[in-house]
Amino acid sequence: MAATRTARASWQGTLLEGRGTVSTGTTALFADAPVTWKARTEDADGMTSPEELLAASHAACYAMAFSNVLAKAGTPATSLAVEATATFAPKEGGGWHVQSMQLEVQGDVPGIDQATFEDAAREGEAGCPISNALRGNVDISVVATLSSG
Repeated sequence: MAATRTARASWQGTLLEGRGTVSTGTTALFADAPVTWKARTEDADGMTSPEELLAASHAACYAMAFSNVLAKAGTPATSLAVEATATFAPKEGGGWHVQSMQLEVQGDVPGIDQATFEDAAREGEAGCPISNALRGNVDISVVATLSSG
């Protein structure tokens, strides 16, 4: 059975001077969060952007995919902390694009070493549906650090 999720956006004005809002369908994250071009390309100033939302979805998706890889290997994580950073940059020849996504994960996983953790981190990225949606269009990197405690 397929799952569907909805978000809404509204915009008034031109790209450079206009402003809008974005809401998640469940409003669990937010309702009517402000967005502007300036917040997207310069200082966020308390607003969000499509790239921030993409990074949030990628971080959550990756945490789940990585957690599944570790559990299937018999070494479930006690905790995983994922930070996803989307880079929105000008394109050669004009326009803008999501250039890269860096996933940084720190995990507490009893019974494995750093090399095994890194291998599992790469496998988790390969199985992450958001990674797979981006792959081929966005450079994705993973930095994985196993906690020492």
